[in-house]
Amino acid sequence: MALIDCPSCNKKVSDKAEECNHCGFALGQASEEDIARKRNLQKYLKSQKIQTQSMIAMLMFVSGFGFMYWGGAVPGELQYNIAVGVAVIGFVWYIVNRVRLVFVKKSN
Repeated sequence: MALIDCPSCNKKVSDKAEECNHCGFALGQASEEDIARKRNLQKYLKSQKIQTQSMIAMLMFVSGFGFMYWGGAVPGELQYNIAVGVAVIGFVWYIVNRVRLVFVKKSN
């Protein structure tokens, strides 16, 4: 009895099992095409999740940058420091998500 990764949830399951005890995916009745389709769906959903996070990060950067320059905040005040912090966090988060997206797409 060997352990394999479930194509649906990527958790370990016995190769003799008829269905995954974590997510209920029918392993015994699934063809290779079904398994490949499920893996492609999981990869697509992961890339969409990362793209959504990238958009949120970009919005954080733009809002922090905009408030810093057009919001009337004076350098040295708390509002200015918060705006700079939000812009920096948004920028770094965006870059990290783009790198993650490259790795997800490269894993084909």
